[in-house]
Amino acid sequence: MDFLNAIIVLLNFVIVPGIAYGSQLALGALGVTLIYGILRFSNFAHGDTMAFGAMVTILVTWGLQGMGVSFGPLPTALLALPFGILGCALLVLFTDRTVYRFYRKQKAEPVILVIVSMGVMFIMNGIVRLIIGPDDQRFADGERFIMRARDFKEMTGLAEGLALRTSQVITVVTAIIAVALLFWFLNKTRTGKSMRAYSDNEDLALLSGINPERVVVYTWLIVAALATTAGVLYGLDKSFKPFTYFQLLLPIFASAIVGGLGSPIGAIVGGFVIAFAEITITYPLKKVLGYLMPESLEPDGLVQLLTTDYKFAVSFAILIVILLFKPTGLMKGKAL
Repeated sequence: MDFLNAIIVLLNFVIVPGIAYGSQLALGALGVTLIYGILRFSNFAHGDTMAFGAMVTILVTWGLQGMGVSFGPLPTALLALPFGILGCALLVLFTDRTVYRFYRKQKAEPVILVIVSMGVMFIMNGIVRLIIGPDDQRFADGERFIMRARDFKEMTGLAEGLALRTSQVITVVTAIIAVALLFWFLNKTRTGKSMRAYSDNEDLALLSGINPERVVVYTWLIVAALATTAGVLYGLDKSFKPFTYFQLLLPIFASAIVGGLGSPIGAIVGGFVIAFAEITITYPLKKVLGYLMPESLEPDGLVQLLTTDYKFAVSFAILIVILLFKPTGLMKGKAL
């Protein structure tokens, strides 16, 4: 029984949160890796792109809630998500037309585009804070739990209860659907194949008659959909705060680089590697070890390698190790 209780504790605080957080990072990293693989620069404004899409979704959600519209046990934000994707798509296409296109025509070095994207990042961050404010914004409604710890205890008779939040299950299901649609689009549609060809060899793709501007537009549309979805799922699971999305840029880039920049599969793998590393290293193991070890050997301290204040330091450390020893990432993407 003690072993089962230890497993339930790990499921509650490490495995289930790790899967949900990994799904959110994977969706964010897919956007980063698509921009790097197709448009050939690292978009530092991606975190704030997520924040903008989530902000539009929240504003529409509040409007729907004000009109009495709900989605039953599910969050109303799922109904507002298409509007958030549309708003984010309009923003990134406008940014591309007014900013990035000029530098593409000038054949600017990738480092120039990185610096430009940092400027875009600060502007987007300021817009989001100006519109919705800098504080936490909660917009989740519907049923909070699919399974409550108390109900699980009553069903099993265990001392520990397994709680499954609705936002965690929605995150995993939505991420699976989004990734499946993305891979179907890239591998089965003519436009997707054009994007892959443009990513592999730009000159050869142009000689084949592929329209580069069309590829750019579709790339930004997909990135807007992925960024908004990731931003909304993260906001539902935790809460929405503009500065948090700015901080998320590090684990998202770490996920893309650890998996292999330019590799969609690598972005997914990297997302889960970073998520589980952050959660496992910062989780206090006292309760788990208390169930698994004899009473005389039970630890007095928290048995925590790092506090949650240093969560993002874990991403940074893994990122440095990968860049030093395997710069192409786990799935052999493009080196920086």
